[in-house]
Amino acid sequence: MGNYSNPEAGIKIGVVGPGEMVTRIVKNMKRFPTLEPITRISKHETETPALADALKHEVEVLLLCGPVPYRKVLERVESAVPVHYVHYNETGLYKAFYNIQKKLGNGYRNAISVDTITSVMVKRFLEELDDQALQVLCYEGASNPTREQLLAFHQDCFMQGMTAGALTGIRSISVELEERGIPNEWITPTDQDIVVALERALLSTNARKSKESQIVVGLIQVDGFGKIVDRQSSEHDIQKLKLDIHRMLLDHVDAFRGHLTHLGGDEYLFFTTRGIFEQETGGYKRLPLAAELHKSYQLTLSIGIGFGRTANEAGTHARAALRRAKEAQGNSCFIVREDGGIIGPLEMTDALVQDWALVNPDVIQQAEGANMTSSYLSKLLVAYARTGRNEFNVQELASLLNITVRSTHRLLLEWSDAGLAEASTMEKMPKGRPRQRYRFPFLEG
Repeated sequence: MGNYSNPEAGIKIGVVGPGEMVTRIVKNMKRFPTLEPITRISKHETETPALADALKHEVEVLLLCGPVPYRKVLERVESAVPVHYVHYNETGLYKAFYNIQKKLGNGYRNAISVDTITSVMVKRFLEELDDQALQVLCYEGASNPTREQLLAFHQDCFMQGMTAGALTGIRSISVELEERGIPNEWITPTDQDIVVALERALLSTNARKSKESQIVVGLIQVDGFGKIVDRQSSEHDIQKLKLDIHRMLLDHVDAFRGHLTHLGGDEYLFFTTRGIFEQETGGYKRLPLAAELHKSYQLTLSIGIGFGRTANEAGTHARAALRRAKEAQGNSCFIVREDGGIIGPLEMTDALVQDWALVNPDVIQQAEGANMTSSYLSKLLVAYARTGRNEFNVQELASLLNITVRSTHRLLLEWSDAGLAEASTMEKMPKGRPRQRYRFPFLEG
């Protein structure tokens, strides 16, 4: 048994299941910055109730890896917190079926046994596949079968020559079938299935409901506003431009059901609630107002968003987030959460290759201790979001950070010692010696 706990503050969600599935769920959880996973690894489903029972006092919601462990937990565990599981759909069945076809090759006898998946789903699968010769034998025994009953079902079908292999939704059964020489594939849910399950789990928590009404503070600064003003031919044109910018920002803050105040010059302040902000930004991913302002006036924005337990804390975090956006050379938005963790950059005027990064407070503290200033960190986050790259040679890194190659070498030594960077591949050059490339693992979340 293993466990993993994310030190970030948030809504604690207990995830119990096989290691491969737990890893995938935690990876998809990057899309839900308010969730903090506390995980327990099970070798087989019989362990799930005990693990869930021990975990239920530490979390606000439980998420299990499939219907079988879910039923076992409902039968044996009294839980005051909501319990959810990842549902399967036909897409996962297609993938497993394709893999077992490749495994069986010419020996494929057009018959397979299946568990976990309902007969209705199998019927839809067969209709879509349009293979008249294919036979799928679904388990039709007990409504809540034990692991042993399902294992016996697949083995009997195979030993009697009725099937060429098996598809199972239970990892431990797949492992045991493999040991018995029975070809099989483990049916796993898609990433979309996992995201849907996480959304359901999140919406069921009390903490989520309270966070919906939490105050969000935003600071907006128009990049290079002084130079833009200087280009205007008259005071009338300057005032008209200011009014147009104010009107456009007002329209978008109105979409947030928020309140906008002009602080003077190039800076604006707005307030909204966290639930509405999350909804309008697609889960903290993009800000439509930045794209529209750029399209209409070729202006870019630096935006800082602050979350906090109080309005004062949210305002302080908004200012810190704006500072990061400006250090990243503008046209970017960062969020600083109540625990000091960073979300960003959000998509602005150009589409991001990657989802935003989520950097927890421990990494930020580690970075500061290793001479990775907030400016360097912000630039690395923006570069990763916009290009998908987390590897650079020294010359590329020096150019990105706007420092000398010599300084870059010195910083890389410090960052490597702190575990923030690591030597990766050697880059062949047309002339001269190969160049060492360096990777930043924390950018991948």
